[in-house]
Amino acid sequence: MSFLSNAAELSTEALAETFFRDTVGDWRSERRYYTLKSGAIQEVISLISVQYLTYGCEELLHLAKLHQFVKLDSLVCGAQVTWESQYPGRSNKPVSGSTMFGIKGDVLYRDRGFATPKPVTAICTFRDPKTMTLYTEYNDSSFEEEVKLIGSQYRTRQSIIKRAGEEQMIGQYLEKRIRHHDGLDLPR
Repeated sequence: MSFLSNAAELSTEALAETFFRDTVGDWRSERRYYTLKSGAIQEVISLISVQYLTYGCEELLHLAKLHQFVKLDSLVCGAQVTWESQYPGRSNKPVSGSTMFGIKGDVLYRDRGFATPKPVTAICTFRDPKTMTLYTEYNDSSFEEEVKLIGSQYRTRQSIIKRAGEEQMIGQYLEKRIRHHDGLDLPR
């Protein structure tokens, strides 16, 4: 049986659980946002920390409450992501934040969206066990995202943002893991 056939047999929840566990640690993210109409390019460097959230943990119960679940322990697992970003050429003041994700079926629940502080949902699929794709819609905008693990130390991300059906911005990211959460630094 081929690698892709095996992936098709696994549930989205099972694939997400493995994917979230595989992304645990600290990452250095270098990204560019391309604004398509103006041609403007914005570069961002971030330090990102990813923690795995287990079934029934306080964070997932809170996320379920934000999404008004009747049964608060419905989310199978998730991830807590925190970041501190620098915008070269702009203010030296770092921008920091955090977000939570939880999975149930093929829906990824978030405590906030890319362009809103309100809870949002995304349709979650896997092209293969190492490539998560997300599709989110709100406020007449849509967000197509792909996160791909490359080996154990790298991942790429791409986001395409559309408003009223027209592509507005593309974000491309290269991220390198700098530390597992077991405290071991990785070679740089």
